[in-house]
Amino acid sequence: MRIVFAGTPEFAATALAAIVDAGFQVVLALTQPDRPAGRGMKLAPSPVKRLALARGITVATPQSLSLKREPEAAAAAQAQLRAARADVLVVAAYGLIVPQAVLDIPAGLPDAGCGRITAMNIHGSLLPRWRGAAPVARAIEAGDTVTGITIMQMDAGLDTGPMLLAEPTPISPVDSTAALTERLAMIGARLIVTALHDGAAARLLATPQPAEGVTYAHKLAKSEAWLDFALDAELLARRIRAFDPFPVACAGRCGIVVKFWRARALPDPADAAPGTVLAASADGLHIACGSGTLMVTELQRPGSRRLSAAEFLAGMPIHAGEVFSGRPSETGGLA
Repeated sequence: MRIVFAGTPEFAATALAAIVDAGFQVVLALTQPDRPAGRGMKLAPSPVKRLALARGITVATPQSLSLKREPEAAAAAQAQLRAARADVLVVAAYGLIVPQAVLDIPAGLPDAGCGRITAMNIHGSLLPRWRGAAPVARAIEAGDTVTGITIMQMDAGLDTGPMLLAEPTPISPVDSTAALTERLAMIGARLIVTALHDGAAARLLATPQPAEGVTYAHKLAKSEAWLDFALDAELLARRIRAFDPFPVACAGRCGIVVKFWRARALPDPADAAPGTVLAASADGLHIACGSGTLMVTELQRPGSRRLSAAEFLAGMPIHAGEVFSGRPSETGGLA
């Protein structure tokens, strides 16, 4: 079986490694172009590109696969795909729209009930819940107690194709997006290998997604990172976990942006304005919210690393009665 793989982050690299280790022939890897990274903002390859090159796989980094968006780049990429003579395209967190013209290029695996399988997607939710760009973070933010991986037969819609395989996993009260994504990556890697074996042997059964229960996981924005302490403490605690590693929840104190990495909600009623520090100790910062109290146990100040509350307070003392602000003002300072 000849496979073209399309993906970008570590989540996708985990799947690519499993496919190669299972003995499948990956003839081409598509990934996002190198991006600035680190303090020096030097161009760095994606995890998929690094792995593919280490495994001797040809890599392509087109800016787009859509002839409408980038005609020359897309035409060259599509020509490279045709030359690869793939049986199937496997996609995992690629980051580019894959148009129908590209989905039609592979020869395809046997029909599983919804036409020949030319492309499979490894999606980080139990479809049809959380279609879209940020399914793991949105599941945590919403307070879901379970999520999973769906292997989907791709069509031109946004994660709308028939489901081929799925496996659930619980979301724990301490799961961050980083931790849960790592666990889902392992599940996805195992499921895609099963799907490829079963697909080649005509053992897959495609199931159309139900019309009920559809939700959309919109892309995370940096503006969402600013915590609004007028909200419920439980929601804020979930957002702190959901926004790790991006965009990282934060608040302002004396013109300084403080990042919040770990917190939990306490049911204690707060007789103070939202954002007011109720107590500051080695155990954590207790901050008044619109409902309940947020206990922050891991923070980060500019130029420093992630610190426990005790370490943070040793370098930046905070006292009861001080107030954290939520969002930057229109003039660019902290509101």
